[in-house]
Amino acid sequence: MKRSFLIITFLWAISLVAASAQHIAEGPVTDSEIYTPAPKPQPRINGPLVYGCRPGHPFLYRIPCQGERPIQFSVKSLPSGLNLDPSTGIITGITPSAGEYNLIIKAANAKGKDQRKLKIVSGDKLALTPPMGWNHWYAHYDRITDKMIREAADKMISIGMADVGYHYINIDDCWANSLKSSDSLRVGLLRDEMGNIITNRHFPDMKGLTDYIHSLGLKAGIYSSPGPFTCTAFAGSFNHEEQDARQFASWGFDFLKYDWCSYGHIAGGGKADDEDMSWGDKKPTLEAYQHPYRLMGDILKSLDRDIVFNLCQYGMGEVWKWGGEVGGNSWRTGDDLGFELDRIFEVAIKNTKYRQYSKPGEWNDPDYIQIGWIGNAHGMGAPKLTKMLPSMQYAYMSLWSLMASPLIYSGDVSELDDFTINVLCNPEVIEVNQDVLGECGLVIQKSDSSFIMVKNLADGSKAVGLFNRGKNPAEVLVDWVELGISGKYAVRDLWHQKNLGVYKQKYKTEVPAQGVVMVKISRK
Repeated sequence: MKRSFLIITFLWAISLVAASAQHIAEGPVTDSEIYTPAPKPQPRINGPLVYGCRPGHPFLYRIPCQGERPIQFSVKSLPSGLNLDPSTGIITGITPSAGEYNLIIKAANAKGKDQRKLKIVSGDKLALTPPMGWNHWYAHYDRITDKMIREAADKMISIGMADVGYHYINIDDCWANSLKSSDSLRVGLLRDEMGNIITNRHFPDMKGLTDYIHSLGLKAGIYSSPGPFTCTAFAGSFNHEEQDARQFASWGFDFLKYDWCSYGHIAGGGKADDEDMSWGDKKPTLEAYQHPYRLMGDILKSLDRDIVFNLCQYGMGEVWKWGGEVGGNSWRTGDDLGFELDRIFEVAIKNTKYRQYSKPGEWNDPDYIQIGWIGNAHGMGAPKLTKMLPSMQYAYMSLWSLMASPLIYSGDVSELDDFTINVLCNPEVIEVNQDVLGECGLVIQKSDSSFIMVKNLADGSKAVGLFNRGKNPAEVLVDWVELGISGKYAVRDLWHQKNLGVYKQKYKTEVPAQGVVMVKISRK
């Protein structure tokens, strides 16, 4: 969320609007645009096949499962210290000692049953598959409240997002106090006499809020900056890093987004207490880029709670090369996508250039999924229905899944319609994202307007997205030679959840304008 400071942000936004020669094509959504069949009434267990956690810490895992409720859950080989609620599928307790624990999860209802393996890895690494969840920023900006966060958590359950693996409910900026704000309820002392950060009056009980989120089997995320102020001039963590981290843990948070913001002034040689909060006049050194994240990363590892660490610093200093070594679980590789939603193909292709650095526990992050009702990043406006073509929205979700990028939705969940839920909640597409290899897809250019993205999967198959950036439908071909395979392979359309047949040397299909056909290619 590179909001920097408000004057800089608005100037930047104006320049982007003036410079952009592209336009997001728009059109109505029809029934024919809903690709994925509705979930069946019998249980289907979803979610990752591996889950990382640290020994002795609180454990929380909600089994993602579609199907008609009530569903009865059971788990074979559940380690001592963990307990399952058989009616909700929520596993709680204390993480067992270091090691790997192979579970078999079972689910049954009046319509049928299902089972799925899950390996719990108790060790040092978190986020062994890309984090999935929701973040408030691109919908609600500085309007966010405790009530809205609770409602988002409720919605994640009621509309089925949690049933396919979304589990983080993340608060972004504007939960603390500011010295200046158009909303008087967000203005006040930044810290108390003990130096503890103070929440604004829209967030009266952080512990109560995380307790509520956890009661649903979901996890809670929070936001801060290594600078003295956040990007919208709310209190940051500079010189209070350990105090804030321990506060976040005591409140019960499970995820921290740490946004560069005013730290750029410090790293560039400025003073931390300058009122204008302008950037320093020197380009930071590599050590200066790394320092605040290494400091917070070390602190988070020392806590008695698992907190996934998201580095938000826009790719500076080639963060993909060192983000993991300073304790990061994911890191932004570019600027705010909210300002360039007409360039999702270009953003994704750029992100894949760093594919070698993608691995379990360490993820390249090109920013959030922004479809459905989203706010206007040019001025933090209220949510409106996206003008992005339906075909482009499927391409968006496909790209992020094939890149093994975090799947964090940042639209208004209170306005989700059947189409947007369909794009967000296809379990076969999400399985590609959550594959345990953790590989980012490889781009192979086919023409000026078309390319394929190939992702190797742990079972030996390949997920392939055939993308068309053009304004008209176009045929796109994938040749087995490009994939390094030969012989007969079965091809399955993941969006339509339909087997297409067996192909020997290649697969070719028509791809919608600004759209995708996403397939899984498996040895016959």
